[in-house]
Amino acid sequence: MKEKSLVIVESPSKAKTINKYLGKDYVVEATIGHIKDLPKSKINVDIDNEFKPTFQVIPGKEKVIDSIKKIARGSGRIYIATDPDREGEAIASDIADEIAGNKERIYRVLFNEITKTGIEQAMNSARKIDENLVQAQVARRVMDRILGYKVSPFLWKTFYFGLSAGRVQSVALRIICDREDEIESFKPKEYWSIEGLFAKPSGKSAQFRAKLFRINEDVLKFDGEKPCIGSLEEASRILNELENNKFTITDITVKEVKRNAPAPFTTSVLQQTASSRLGFSPKKTMMLAQKLYEGIEGSKEEGLVGLITYMRTDSTRVSKEATDSARNFIKDNYGDDYLPEGVKVFKSKKNTQDAHEAIRPTDVNRLPREMKKLGKDLHALYDLIWKRFVASQMSQAVFDQKTVIIKAISPKGSKNTYLFKATGSVLKFSGFLKVYEDVKEDTTDKPDTQDEDEEMTPIPADLKIEDMLKAISLTKEQHFTKPPPRYTESSLIKQLDKLGIGRPSTFATIVSTVIDRKYVDVIEKKLHATTLGRTVNKVLSTHFEDVIDVNFTAKMEEELDTIANGASTYKEVMNDFYDPFSKDLMQAESIAAEIKKGLAVKTDIECPECGKETGAKMIKKWSRNGQFLSCERFPKCKGALPLELPDEKEVEAAKNVKCDICGGDMVIKTGRFGKFYGCTNYPKCNGIKPLTLGIKCPKCGEGEVLMRKAKKGRSFYGCTKYPNCDFISNAIPVIKKCTECGNNYLVSKSTKKDGDYLECPVCKARYELPKADIPKEEIAG
Repeated sequence: MKEKSLVIVESPSKAKTINKYLGKDYVVEATIGHIKDLPKSKINVDIDNEFKPTFQVIPGKEKVIDSIKKIARGSGRIYIATDPDREGEAIASDIADEIAGNKERIYRVLFNEITKTGIEQAMNSARKIDENLVQAQVARRVMDRILGYKVSPFLWKTFYFGLSAGRVQSVALRIICDREDEIESFKPKEYWSIEGLFAKPSGKSAQFRAKLFRINEDVLKFDGEKPCIGSLEEASRILNELENNKFTITDITVKEVKRNAPAPFTTSVLQQTASSRLGFSPKKTMMLAQKLYEGIEGSKEEGLVGLITYMRTDSTRVSKEATDSARNFIKDNYGDDYLPEGVKVFKSKKNTQDAHEAIRPTDVNRLPREMKKLGKDLHALYDLIWKRFVASQMSQAVFDQKTVIIKAISPKGSKNTYLFKATGSVLKFSGFLKVYEDVKEDTTDKPDTQDEDEEMTPIPADLKIEDMLKAISLTKEQHFTKPPPRYTESSLIKQLDKLGIGRPSTFATIVSTVIDRKYVDVIEKKLHATTLGRTVNKVLSTHFEDVIDVNFTAKMEEELDTIANGASTYKEVMNDFYDPFSKDLMQAESIAAEIKKGLAVKTDIECPECGKETGAKMIKKWSRNGQFLSCERFPKCKGALPLELPDEKEVEAAKNVKCDICGGDMVIKTGRFGKFYGCTNYPKCNGIKPLTLGIKCPKCGEGEVLMRKAKKGRSFYGCTKYPNCDFISNAIPVIKKCTECGNNYLVSKSTKKDGDYLECPVCKARYELPKADIPKEEIAG
């Protein structure tokens, strides 16, 4: 009887899909992830013995391993098909070590896609386990373990037990905190713009808008830098000079502008785009992509099938078979005009591992509209991947861009020359836009430069040079330059990718970790460094400047690549990491007590317990619930106060609030989730009440709206009557009726492009934002 071959994968769902294609001569088993790891009880890295790690079987995996070993003994060839990346290679090595026996019959296969063709190609290209890739992954794991297990105890000594540091996590925190510093130090600059609404004197021509862009030889800048209109007085003077002017068109230029299709998705770009277009967190995007890769129920004939290629990749490369299939699809469905002459090849960024193709559908003929049964989120992500891939092989979009220059002719004999400019764009040929809508992606990693002079406006077709125009209106508008925006989860990933920090498999984890550690709060999708996060970052970046550094971390990523390609050894790279780290650690630990003392800031607040007798003052200290005020005589005196003492308005507001348990007065206190009402009879009475925004819930009309924080730091707004009322909003609700659909509340929103505004959460109608309507967030903690 012929021995069956054993195929070992990580995921049970992947095993089910693969087993269908391989047939009866194969047995497919799943490890359900890693089978070995460094135990958490201690560091488990022998630094003095060439950084030798001690990996152990993960508790609970013994039965899985015993089952695989038993099947392996009775099998012919053994194919280890864990994920096709370095982490998967390391898992494959662990499995091979556990199976032991004759390693000549153990092979490594890489399933870039879980389809019949993809599996056949992978099985025909089986190879031996690549020890260089394994060592590169082990080096990453050991670096992370050393820094985490050495620096975290240092933070416990200086702050409190439970804090953590990480090789990449702490650098990501530094990037976020550096942006907070930029925002705080930013000084807004005032500038003004002048815009005209023009038309031909006959009134038969359509109206169009143009912006003043040149005064004499000075081309105005719209970022507050010189030359610009810097004050109300200057803007008013210019408008006065332009009063009763005639206007003539001095130049009209029309040029053809071509826009290239975007490259197919890499992991980081998929996470960014899914965030900006679909509202998915990076973590959710990867969870959904994993399901699409491992196998979804297709047609009755297909059964389980992988819908996309492997979702952890930094490459834009696509196989010849896939591009040929895409080009045939484009030709058959859109025509020859939409098909470029040759296959489009995209250049990958520096240090790309290029181990896998870009993320694409496994079969371009599996149309999104036929996949509605996937469910809303899976379908939305598949639709996005499919459209991006098809568009990447389509022709350029072509626009006719028209620019009109208008000169003011002054009857007053002004010596100044004023030129207005209007720019409009008309789609001439849709090209890839036929498939992939061209929307502005998340640009919150870039400073706001206010490129208002390049705004597009519809321009009448009948305009000619030397045409006279009349100004229907001339208006001035005040602006202020804005600080660089805070990062979102997607723009932080974009920045990490740009800087060469982390890898496709780690991006989502990096972001979620700094949020989980309470170093960062997510407020209306923006990452806000908390006081704890900023203080921890200051300590780490000061005392571990050689390691918690963007350039050093990026350099380590490059060195891990050199292990993978055989140019360096594990020991060499680990020494390059550990030498500067150990020096920083030794120096920091020698002054840990001094650092802790420096974090305790003395205040002028008298201790409520012993201050009158001793004159003792309160000092700021750290605890698991954040900063608080403690008597400087601690532990002799245990006097303590919340750090954020209520202001006069809050004290006044609390006067009429009574405890529901004992009837006592309530005061405003601060906990880990913000401010709340606490009973003055504490600790005898534990009565508490939520501190609200002071507006009724728009859903039930009984409870009040308050700001809450999810476990992972994200802020949202809910009802005090929860769980009886399930009202929830990610933006601040404003009790104002929508005139379009009648919904009884709006939400306050803000974008880089549109500034602050109100929006109906139902019909998306927008309204100007009266400042008096904005609830004060700080009241909600």
